[in-house]
Amino acid sequence: MTSAVPVAVCQFAPTSSREGNLERLAVLTAEAAARGARLVVFPEYSSYFVDPMDETLAANAEPLDGAFVTTLTALAAEHSVVIVAGLAEQASDAGHVRNTLVAVRGDGILATYRKQHLYDAFGQTESDWVEPGEVGEATTFEVAGMRFGLMTCYDLRFPEVARTLMDAGADALVIPAEWVRGPLKEHHWTTLLAARAIENTAYVIAADHPTPIGVGHSQIIDPQGVVLAGVGVAEGIAIGVVERAAIDRVRATNPSLRVRRYRVVPR
Repeated sequence: MTSAVPVAVCQFAPTSSREGNLERLAVLTAEAAARGARLVVFPEYSSYFVDPMDETLAANAEPLDGAFVTTLTALAAEHSVVIVAGLAEQASDAGHVRNTLVAVRGDGILATYRKQHLYDAFGQTESDWVEPGEVGEATTFEVAGMRFGLMTCYDLRFPEVARTLMDAGADALVIPAEWVRGPLKEHHWTTLLAARAIENTAYVIAADHPTPIGVGHSQIIDPQGVVLAGVGVAEGIAIGVVERAAIDRVRATNPSLRVRRYRVVPR
């Protein structure tokens, strides 16, 4: 049997209203599921977001058994889907949060990933508010025989993260983001998404915030770097299908993963 998973990227703008964010997640999940998606991907910081970041981020952080993950799990059960979304998770000290992704099914959490590379670049200092995740272990989960690997936003600029996911057997990279707007940032986003797909002969499934804070352009990209489906700069949903047969065809022609001569190790 050939594995194929319909996936959705849901581009929306989380706010400082935790309740409002959950309401929007419910609407978008229902629409994505009605359009056939089995995996629904939301952006980074879907539980709570303010720009610029401030002390309210930690004040609104939640544990993994809090209202955000509990609601996602109920939505996943209601619509028979797997949901990936970013949340501000409570950290080891009261002044910081963990920038966390969860993948949930109707029966609970499938995977948890904490952002490894914090966005201390382009004039931003995410590390003022966020505790980095530990390095060295790839985070993946399965849907219908396909393996999906998790990474977050600024991690996209570090190809080593994607390589560790490939070594863990990932067929697709799932990349929730809040890719902040700025000069050439749309170009960086779309170029790096395509590069991660091409160099790893894998699908890329990326969900961003819309403008004016994010760049938008959430996309589903095939193993040759071709955009199968995408959203523009406004809120919206794009649907595509991740297929095992397409990965096999590309890797038979371009066996770059098999013939590479270097491995990735943490530093």
